[in-house]
Amino acid sequence: MSHGEEPGQGHTGKKRKAGFLVSALLVLVLLGVGVLAGGFFYSQYRLTTDGPVTSDGEPRIVTIPRGATVARMANELESIGAIDDEMQFRLAARYLKATTSMKAGEYAIPSGASLKEIVQILSDGKSILHPITIPEGLTTQMVLSIIASNDVLTGEMPDQLPAEGALLPDTYLVHRGETRQDVINRMQAASRDVLDAAWETRQKGLPLESKQEALILASIVEKETALAEERPRIAAVFINRLRFPMRLQTDPTIIYGVCKLHPERCSNGRLVDDAGNQRGIRQSEIAMDTGYNTYRIDGLPPTPICNPGREAIRAVLDPPQTKEYYFVADGTGGHVFANSHAEHLRNVANWRRIERNRK
Repeated sequence: MSHGEEPGQGHTGKKRKAGFLVSALLVLVLLGVGVLAGGFFYSQYRLTTDGPVTSDGEPRIVTIPRGATVARMANELESIGAIDDEMQFRLAARYLKATTSMKAGEYAIPSGASLKEIVQILSDGKSILHPITIPEGLTTQMVLSIIASNDVLTGEMPDQLPAEGALLPDTYLVHRGETRQDVINRMQAASRDVLDAAWETRQKGLPLESKQEALILASIVEKETALAEERPRIAAVFINRLRFPMRLQTDPTIIYGVCKLHPERCSNGRLVDDAGNQRGIRQSEIAMDTGYNTYRIDGLPPTPICNPGREAIRAVLDPPQTKEYYFVADGTGGHVFANSHAEHLRNVANWRRIERNRK
Protein backbone atom coordinates (compact mmCIF):
# COMPACT_ATOMS: atom_id res chain seq x y z
CA MET A 1 0.00 0.00 0.00
CA SER A 2 1.36 3.36 -0.89
CA HIS A 3 2.17 5.98 1.85
CA GLY A 4 1.83 9.02 -0.49
CA GLU A 5 -0.33 12.14 0.16
CA GLU A 6 -4.00 11.75 0.25
CA PRO A 7 -5.87 13.12 -2.69
CA GLY A 8 -6.17 17.00 -2.44
CA GLN A 9 -3.55 17.44 0.36
CA GLY A 10 -0.83 18.95 -1.88
CA HIS A 11 -3.19 21.47 -3.38
CA THR A 12 -4.30 22.65 0.06
CA GLY A 13 -0.70 23.15 1.19
CA LYS A 14 0.06 25.27 -1.81
CA LYS A 15 -2.95 27.44 -1.07
CA ARG A 16 -1.81 27.95 2.51
CA LYS A 17 1.69 28.85 1.38
CA ALA A 18 0.31 31.37 -1.15
CA GLY A 19 -1.92 32.87 1.47
CA PHE A 20 1.03 33.28 3.79
CA LEU A 21 3.04 35.00 1.09
CA VAL A 22 0.18 37.35 0.30
CA SER A 23 -0.23 38.15 4.00
CA ALA A 24 3.50 38.76 4.38
CA LEU A 25 3.55 40.96 1.31
CA LEU A 26 0.58 42.91 2.61
CA VAL A 27 2.34 43.40 5.94
CA LEU A 28 5.44 44.63 4.13
CA VAL A 29 3.37 47.01 2.00
CA LEU A 30 1.63 48.35 5.08
CA LEU A 31 4.94 48.74 6.84
CA GLY A 32 6.35 50.55 3.81
CA VAL A 33 3.35 52.83 3.64
CA GLY A 34 3.70 53.44 7.36
CA VAL A 35 7.37 54.29 6.99
CA LEU A 36 6.67 56.59 4.04
CA ALA A 37 3.78 58.24 5.85
CA GLY A 38 5.88 58.61 8.96
CA GLY A 39 8.69 60.06 6.90
CA PHE A 40 6.30 62.43 5.17
CA PHE A 41 4.75 63.64 8.40
CA TYR A 42 8.17 63.91 10.02
CA SER A 43 9.51 65.91 7.09
CA GLN A 44 6.47 68.18 7.24
CA TYR A 45 7.04 68.59 10.95
CA ARG A 46 10.70 69.44 10.42
CA LEU A 47 9.82 71.87 7.64
CA THR A 48 7.19 73.79 9.57
CA THR A 49 8.25 73.54 13.20
CA ASP A 50 9.67 76.71 14.75
CA GLY A 51 13.39 77.19 14.46
CA PRO A 52 15.77 78.68 17.04
CA VAL A 53 14.56 81.87 18.71
CA THR A 54 16.52 84.96 19.71
CA SER A 55 16.54 86.16 23.29
CA ASP A 56 15.09 89.55 22.35
CA GLY A 57 12.75 88.37 19.59
CA GLU A 58 14.68 90.38 17.00
CA PRO A 59 15.47 88.93 13.54
CA ARG A 60 18.91 87.63 12.69
CA ILE A 61 20.78 89.20 9.78
CA VAL A 62 22.50 86.92 7.32
CA THR A 63 24.45 87.78 4.18
CA ILE A 64 24.39 85.19 1.39
CA PRO A 65 27.26 85.91 -1.02
CA ARG A 66 26.91 85.70 -4.77
CA GLY A 67 27.43 82.19 -6.13
CA ALA A 68 26.91 80.55 -2.72
CA THR A 69 26.01 76.85 -2.77
CA VAL A 70 23.18 75.48 -0.65
CA ALA A 71 25.83 74.09 1.69
CA ARG A 72 27.37 77.58 2.05
CA MET A 73 23.92 79.05 2.70
CA ALA A 74 23.29 76.45 5.37
CA ASN A 75 26.65 77.22 6.96
CA GLU A 76 25.92 80.96 7.05
CA LEU A 77 22.48 80.36 8.57
CA GLU A 78 23.83 78.01 11.22
CA SER A 79 26.65 80.41 12.10
CA ILE A 80 24.12 83.09 13.10
CA GLY A 81 21.86 80.62 14.89
CA ALA A 82 18.96 80.77 12.43
CA ILE A 83 19.03 76.97 12.01
CA ASP A 84 20.44 74.24 14.23
CA ASP A 85 21.19 71.59 11.60
CA GLU A 86 22.82 72.28 8.24
CA MET A 87 21.79 68.93 6.79
CA GLN A 88 18.13 69.52 7.63
CA PHE A 89 18.24 72.84 5.75
CA ARG A 90 19.84 71.21 2.73
CA LEU A 91 17.20 68.47 2.75
CA ALA A 92 14.47 71.08 3.12
CA ALA A 93 15.79 73.05 0.13
CA ARG A 94 15.88 69.86 -1.94
CA TYR A 95 12.43 68.73 -0.80
CA LEU A 96 10.98 72.17 -1.64
CA LYS A 97 12.78 72.16 -5.01
CA ALA A 98 14.49 75.44 -4.14
CA THR A 99 18.15 74.55 -4.52
CA THR A 100 18.50 76.76 -7.60
CA SER A 101 15.95 79.46 -6.74
CA MET A 102 17.47 80.83 -3.53
CA LYS A 103 19.27 84.13 -4.11
CA ALA A 104 22.25 86.03 -2.78
CA GLY A 105 21.58 89.05 -0.60
CA GLU A 106 21.29 90.34 2.94
CA TYR A 107 18.25 88.96 4.74
CA ALA A 108 16.44 89.42 8.04
CA ILE A 109 15.48 85.97 9.34
CA PRO A 110 12.65 86.28 11.88
CA SER A 111 13.18 84.78 15.30
CA GLY A 112 11.84 81.22 15.33
CA ALA A 113 11.48 81.01 11.54
CA SER A 114 10.90 77.47 10.27
CA LEU A 115 13.04 75.84 7.59
CA LYS A 116 10.22 76.30 5.09
CA GLU A 117 9.94 80.02 5.94
CA ILE A 118 13.70 80.54 5.61
CA VAL A 119 13.82 78.77 2.24
CA GLN A 120 10.90 80.95 1.09
CA ILE A 121 12.62 84.16 2.24
CA LEU A 122 15.76 83.30 0.29
CA SER A 123 13.76 82.18 -2.76
CA ASP A 124 11.70 85.39 -2.81
CA GLY A 125 14.96 87.37 -2.85
CA LYS A 126 13.49 90.13 -0.69
CA SER A 127 16.77 91.21 0.83
CA ILE A 128 17.17 94.13 3.21
CA LEU A 129 16.98 97.57 1.60
CA HIS A 130 19.16 100.39 2.93
CA PRO A 131 18.17 104.05 2.38
CA ILE A 132 20.58 106.59 0.94
CA THR A 133 19.14 110.09 1.25
CA ILE A 134 20.37 112.85 -1.06
CA PRO A 135 18.99 116.26 0.04
CA GLU A 136 18.03 118.90 -2.50
CA GLY A 137 20.57 121.57 -3.31
CA LEU A 138 23.83 119.64 -2.96
CA THR A 139 26.50 119.95 -5.60
CA THR A 140 27.43 116.83 -7.54
CA GLN A 141 30.71 116.62 -5.63
CA MET A 142 28.80 116.58 -2.33
CA VAL A 143 26.46 113.85 -3.59
CA LEU A 144 29.40 111.74 -4.73
CA SER A 145 31.01 112.12 -1.30
CA ILE A 146 27.90 110.61 0.28
CA ILE A 147 27.96 107.71 -2.16
CA ALA A 148 31.71 107.13 -1.75
CA SER A 149 31.49 106.97 2.05
CA ASN A 150 28.52 104.57 2.16
CA ASP A 151 29.75 101.19 3.42
CA VAL A 152 26.73 99.27 2.08
CA LEU A 153 27.81 99.97 -1.50
CA THR A 154 30.70 98.36 -3.32
CA GLY A 155 32.93 99.23 -6.26
CA GLU A 156 35.01 102.22 -7.19
CA MET A 157 33.73 105.67 -7.97
CA PRO A 158 33.54 106.40 -11.72
CA ASP A 159 36.47 108.09 -13.41
CA GLN A 160 34.11 110.37 -15.34
CA LEU A 161 32.02 112.32 -12.86
CA PRO A 162 28.38 113.18 -13.61
CA ALA A 163 27.63 116.73 -14.70
CA GLU A 164 26.44 119.29 -12.18
CA GLY A 165 22.68 119.01 -11.76
CA ALA A 166 22.45 115.51 -13.28
CA LEU A 167 21.63 113.63 -10.04
CA LEU A 168 18.09 113.73 -8.67
CA PRO A 169 17.87 114.32 -4.92
CA ASP A 170 15.75 111.62 -3.29
CA THR A 171 15.91 108.67 -0.92
CA TYR A 172 17.20 105.63 -2.79
CA LEU A 173 16.80 102.09 -1.45
CA VAL A 174 19.82 99.91 -2.17
CA HIS A 175 20.84 96.33 -1.51
CA ARG A 176 24.07 95.60 0.34
CA GLY A 177 26.72 94.98 -2.29
CA GLU A 178 25.08 97.15 -4.95
CA THR A 179 27.75 99.07 -6.85
CA ARG A 180 28.27 102.79 -6.56
CA GLN A 181 28.13 103.11 -10.33
CA ASP A 182 24.69 101.45 -10.39
CA VAL A 183 23.35 103.93 -7.81
CA ILE A 184 24.78 106.88 -9.72
CA ASN A 185 23.17 105.53 -12.90
CA ARG A 186 19.81 105.32 -11.09
CA MET A 187 20.12 108.93 -9.90
CA GLN A 188 20.94 110.15 -13.39
CA ALA A 189 18.05 108.21 -14.93
CA ALA A 190 15.65 109.57 -12.30
CA SER A 191 16.77 113.14 -13.02
CA ARG A 192 16.24 112.69 -16.77
CA ASP A 193 12.79 111.18 -16.21
CA VAL A 194 11.61 114.02 -13.97
CA LEU A 195 13.00 116.70 -16.30
CA ASP A 196 11.55 115.05 -19.41
CA ALA A 197 8.09 114.75 -17.85
CA ALA A 198 8.07 118.36 -16.61
CA TRP A 199 9.34 119.63 -19.97
CA GLU A 200 6.56 117.82 -21.85
CA THR A 201 3.88 119.59 -19.80
CA ARG A 202 5.68 122.95 -19.47
CA GLN A 203 3.89 126.24 -19.63
CA LYS A 204 3.83 127.87 -23.05
CA GLY A 205 5.88 130.96 -23.75
CA LEU A 206 8.59 130.43 -21.13
CA PRO A 207 11.93 132.15 -21.81
CA LEU A 208 13.71 128.80 -21.58
CA GLU A 209 14.99 127.27 -24.80
CA SER A 210 16.01 123.84 -23.57
CA LYS A 211 15.70 121.31 -20.77
CA GLN A 212 19.24 122.22 -19.74
CA GLU A 213 18.25 125.86 -19.25
CA ALA A 214 15.28 124.70 -17.16
CA LEU A 215 17.64 122.62 -15.03
CA ILE A 216 20.00 125.58 -14.56
CA LEU A 217 17.18 127.86 -13.41
CA ALA A 218 15.76 125.13 -11.16
CA SER A 219 19.14 124.82 -9.44
CA ILE A 220 19.11 128.55 -8.70
CA VAL A 221 15.56 128.37 -7.31
CA GLU A 222 16.62 125.40 -5.16
CA LYS A 223 19.46 127.36 -3.60
CA GLU A 224 17.42 130.52 -3.03
CA THR A 225 14.92 129.08 -0.57
CA ALA A 226 14.53 126.22 1.86
CA LEU A 227 10.75 126.71 1.94
CA ALA A 228 8.88 124.47 -0.48
CA GLU A 229 5.93 126.83 -0.73
CA GLU A 230 8.20 129.65 -1.94
CA ARG A 231 9.74 127.84 -4.88
CA PRO A 232 7.00 128.62 -7.43
CA ARG A 233 6.96 132.30 -6.46
CA ILE A 234 10.75 132.65 -6.67
CA ALA A 235 10.70 130.79 -9.99
CA ALA A 236 8.14 133.34 -11.24
CA VAL A 237 10.44 136.23 -10.24
CA PHE A 238 13.32 134.81 -12.28
CA ILE A 239 11.06 134.02 -15.24
CA ASN A 240 9.83 137.62 -15.16
CA ARG A 241 13.42 138.88 -15.10
CA LEU A 242 14.45 136.69 -18.04
CA ARG A 243 11.47 137.98 -20.02
CA PHE A 244 12.11 141.66 -19.24
CA PRO A 245 15.15 141.14 -19.64
CA MET A 246 16.95 141.87 -16.36
CA ARG A 247 19.98 140.26 -14.79
CA LEU A 248 19.05 137.57 -12.30
CA GLN A 249 21.38 138.96 -9.61
CA THR A 250 21.14 135.93 -7.36
CA ASP A 251 23.63 135.41 -4.52
CA PRO A 252 23.95 131.61 -4.84
CA THR A 253 25.56 132.07 -8.27
CA ILE A 254 28.20 134.29 -6.69
CA ILE A 255 28.95 131.69 -4.04
CA TYR A 256 29.11 128.82 -6.53
CA GLY A 257 31.52 130.72 -8.78
CA VAL A 258 33.78 131.74 -5.90
CA CYS A 259 33.88 128.15 -4.58
CA LYS A 260 34.73 126.89 -8.05
CA LEU A 261 37.63 129.30 -8.50
CA HIS A 262 38.74 129.49 -4.84
CA PRO A 263 37.81 126.26 -3.04
CA GLU A 264 39.92 127.35 -0.07
CA ARG A 265 37.29 130.00 0.66
CA CYS A 266 34.50 127.44 0.95
CA SER A 267 33.33 124.51 3.02
CA ASN A 268 30.32 122.38 2.07
CA GLY A 269 29.20 124.97 -0.45
CA ARG A 270 29.37 127.87 2.02
CA LEU A 271 31.79 130.78 2.16
CA VAL A 272 34.04 130.67 5.21
CA ASP A 273 36.63 132.94 6.80
CA ASP A 274 40.21 131.98 7.68
CA ALA A 275 38.99 130.35 10.90
CA GLY A 276 36.51 128.18 9.00
CA ASN A 277 33.43 130.09 10.17
CA GLN A 278 30.60 130.75 7.74
CA ARG A 279 30.53 134.30 6.44
CA GLY A 280 28.63 136.52 4.05
CA ILE A 281 29.56 137.55 0.52
CA ARG A 282 32.30 140.17 0.29
CA GLN A 283 31.93 143.23 -1.92
CA SER A 284 34.94 142.08 -3.94
CA GLU A 285 33.16 138.79 -4.61
CA ILE A 286 30.04 140.55 -5.84
CA ALA A 287 32.26 142.23 -8.41
CA MET A 288 34.21 139.06 -9.23
CA ASP A 289 33.81 137.72 -12.77
CA THR A 290 33.62 133.95 -12.30
CA GLY A 291 31.45 133.11 -15.30
CA TYR A 292 28.61 132.24 -12.88
CA ASN A 293 28.09 135.57 -11.15
CA THR A 294 24.64 136.71 -12.35
CA TYR A 295 25.38 140.23 -11.06
CA ARG A 296 27.99 140.35 -13.83
CA ILE A 297 26.50 138.22 -16.64
CA ASP A 298 23.25 138.41 -18.56
CA GLY A 299 20.84 135.50 -18.46
CA LEU A 300 21.65 132.11 -16.99
CA PRO A 301 25.03 130.78 -15.84
CA PRO A 302 26.65 128.10 -18.03
CA THR A 303 25.67 125.10 -15.86
CA PRO A 304 23.45 124.29 -12.89
CA ILE A 305 24.88 125.32 -9.53
CA CYS A 306 23.51 122.29 -7.63
CA ASN A 307 21.24 119.29 -8.06
CA PRO A 308 17.65 120.52 -7.91
CA GLY A 309 14.74 118.42 -6.72
CA ARG A 310 11.43 117.61 -8.39
CA GLU A 311 9.54 120.62 -7.02
CA ALA A 312 12.13 123.16 -8.13
CA ILE A 313 12.12 121.69 -11.64
CA ARG A 314 8.33 121.77 -11.78
CA ALA A 315 8.26 125.31 -10.39
CA VAL A 316 10.37 126.80 -13.19
CA LEU A 317 8.39 124.99 -15.90
CA ASP A 318 4.98 125.89 -14.51
CA PRO A 319 5.40 129.11 -12.52
CA PRO A 320 2.48 131.23 -11.27
CA GLN A 321 1.63 134.44 -13.14
CA THR A 322 2.96 137.37 -11.10
CA LYS A 323 4.33 140.88 -11.60
CA GLU A 324 7.04 140.47 -9.00
CA TYR A 325 10.68 141.16 -9.93
CA TYR A 326 12.34 141.30 -6.51
CA PHE A 327 12.61 139.45 -3.23
CA VAL A 328 14.72 139.72 -0.08
CA ALA A 329 14.94 137.80 3.19
CA ASP A 330 12.26 138.68 5.73
CA GLY A 331 14.08 137.53 8.87
CA THR A 332 11.90 134.47 9.48
CA GLY A 333 13.53 132.08 7.02
CA GLY A 334 11.36 133.19 4.12
CA HIS A 335 11.28 136.16 1.74
CA VAL A 336 9.26 139.28 1.09
CA PHE A 337 8.45 140.04 -2.56
CA ALA A 338 8.06 143.28 -4.49
CA ASN A 339 6.78 144.44 -7.87
CA SER A 340 8.83 147.64 -8.05
CA HIS A 341 12.40 148.61 -7.28
CA ALA A 342 11.26 151.29 -4.84
CA GLU A 343 9.22 148.76 -2.87
CA HIS A 344 12.16 146.39 -2.94
CA LEU A 345 14.49 149.04 -1.50
CA ARG A 346 12.12 149.52 1.44
CA ASN A 347 12.12 145.77 2.02
CA VAL A 348 15.94 145.69 1.87
CA ALA A 349 16.15 148.53 4.41
CA ASN A 350 13.82 146.62 6.72
CA TRP A 351 15.95 143.49 6.37
CA ARG A 352 19.09 145.45 7.26
CA ARG A 353 17.39 146.78 10.41
CA ILE A 354 16.58 143.19 11.37
CA GLU A 355 20.22 142.20 10.85
CA ARG A 356 21.49 145.14 12.97
CA ASN A 357 19.14 144.27 15.81
CA ARG A 358 20.43 140.70 15.85
CA LYS A 359 24.03 141.80 16.47
